[in-house]
Amino acid sequence: MKFLTASVAALALLSSSQAFAPAVKPSRIKITQLFAGTKITMPALSSTMKEGKVVSWLKNEGDEIEAGEAIMVVESDKADMDVEAFEDGIIAKIIVQEGEMAPVGEAVALIAADSSEVEAVLAEFNAGGSGGDATSAAAPPAAAPATTAAAAPEVPFSKIDMPALSSTMKEGKVVSWLKSEGDAISAGEAIMVVESDKADMDVEAFEDGFLAAIITQEGESGAVGAPVALIAENESDIPALQAYAATLSGAAPPAAAAAPAAAAPVAAAAPKAAPAAATPAKADGERLFASPLARNRAKELGVDISLVTGTGPEGRITAADVEAVASGEAKVKKPAASASSKPSWTPAAGVVAATPTARALAKKAKLDLATIKGTGEFGRVTADDVLIATGQKEPERKKVVRPGAAVVEMPSGPVAMTGMQKAVSNNMMATMSTPGFQVSRDIEMDNFDALYQNVKGKGISVSALLAKAVALAIEKYPIINSSFSPENGGTIVYKKDINIAMAVAIEGGLITPCLKFANERSVEDLAENWKELVEKARKGGLKPDEYQSGTFSISNMGMFGVTQFGSILPNGTGGILAIGATREVIVPCKQAVLGMKKVKQMTVTLTCDHRQIYGSDAALFLKELANIMENNVNRLTQ
Repeated sequence: MKFLTASVAALALLSSSQAFAPAVKPSRIKITQLFAGTKITMPALSSTMKEGKVVSWLKNEGDEIEAGEAIMVVESDKADMDVEAFEDGIIAKIIVQEGEMAPVGEAVALIAADSSEVEAVLAEFNAGGSGGDATSAAAPPAAAPATTAAAAPEVPFSKIDMPALSSTMKEGKVVSWLKSEGDAISAGEAIMVVESDKADMDVEAFEDGFLAAIITQEGESGAVGAPVALIAENESDIPALQAYAATLSGAAPPAAAAAPAAAAPVAAAAPKAAPAAATPAKADGERLFASPLARNRAKELGVDISLVTGTGPEGRITAADVEAVASGEAKVKKPAASASSKPSWTPAAGVVAATPTARALAKKAKLDLATIKGTGEFGRVTADDVLIATGQKEPERKKVVRPGAAVVEMPSGPVAMTGMQKAVSNNMMATMSTPGFQVSRDIEMDNFDALYQNVKGKGISVSALLAKAVALAIEKYPIINSSFSPENGGTIVYKKDINIAMAVAIEGGLITPCLKFANERSVEDLAENWKELVEKARKGGLKPDEYQSGTFSISNMGMFGVTQFGSILPNGTGGILAIGATREVIVPCKQAVLGMKKVKQMTVTLTCDHRQIYGSDAALFLKELANIMENNVNRLTQ
């Protein structure tokens, strides 16, 4: 038997509960079996709904329909909802046209199982077999309310019952709750995912409120019609409803036990439905079985769900199947050579296909829906389309993810700077008024590296050796250790102490601990002091005098593989030396057999304040530094 039902909110089967009265059983979506085909009746989208309006048909007469496809939009007294198909079939007859009203339970369309049944369905309709009386007569009488549960609290609330997702469904499983107890919910918002014997469906809320109590937990099953959750109108009523929920069970209500006489026609119709159940599944590319969770995961991971092989019942694609393809554990299917064409939907004249939320947003923003390009199914305008049109949301770009590659979420938007980052920023801005220049030189590092290999066992670091070499070169050219002062029209300020400040990157910023009197102290003393300063810097324990007393600076990015760079001159100093990585190069050599030799080489770049330091001063300083590191490395350990 082919059948349809209202999706999402219609499936929630919410029953409004008035104060001082127990919850009222909600109206069900009525599906009447004809001799050939199925009659679709106007669904009850809320407990107060008496009639509904067909806003638009998303399919035309004669069109094929597939499970999960929306076929029409119905407007009730509370909201507009899509009505979807659970199984395949053909729309044989549309009884209620777009814009027309129909009472709840009245037939709005006829569905044939296949093209061969269309004529039989139309013949029965023309013969007068589609009236609403048959449906009403077939419906079993309502049973008396259950009396086993405790009396409902005297507060306004609503029940969410396990929805009937198909005519054969006896119980459903709560796959996941999309909201937690205490969360606020809005009408039209998905609150849980239910798995039946046919499909997984999102269940939406009809009205605003608070999810007071969850009766059926994730992974648990409940009989159709049994309460699965309670919705409070007021947040203050949640404790009372949670106490009431503890007295409820997920067992089927008495109404589930229908009279045998009422069940007989359905049993008699079972042989008619058997051939449809035995129909083989369609070939790949013609139909896609996937749970809502799988579709969401595919969108998040950037996986083309049509290329995923399903491992669920009847080849259904699960979230695990999508994740396996994204991680590379499963191979993607090869695309079909030619995809079968699907019927398109053209709305009636003057009708703009749009979701209820999109219509509300467009009305609030005073936008004409006809001017917005829809990106939803069949070109329907979605809420995101309206938000993008108003500039409230940026268009989403589909990420291209290779199988096996993890999705990288890049940061976006403004982030407040830390106090240290602001201080670094201000210092860098202060240097912009300094007229600086840069000079670079290559230094052979073979002898320096040999010295380091001999002394590193004593705890002496490269940083300590570099600080010592720079301090000795400054002794010969003290102008490099000076600063400029604007007093008296311009003054050169010489500094008798050589304090080498070296940049250290720490979490949240940059700081420059200082090795004081570097020219006077032994390299062992400098190494031990440097280790102590770095540890303090990373713990945020440096004293101002330990990072503000530098007279010359060193920035070393050689350990990151950077071969050459220039540094910005710190405010209040005359120079900063940028240290690049050591690399092996071929250089001319008269003593070599082939006139060339391989050496280790490092490029250093000196940035100076041009107001008191000239190019010749910088060149002579770098020459002396190279002489110490290439030819007189023993001076570093004296």
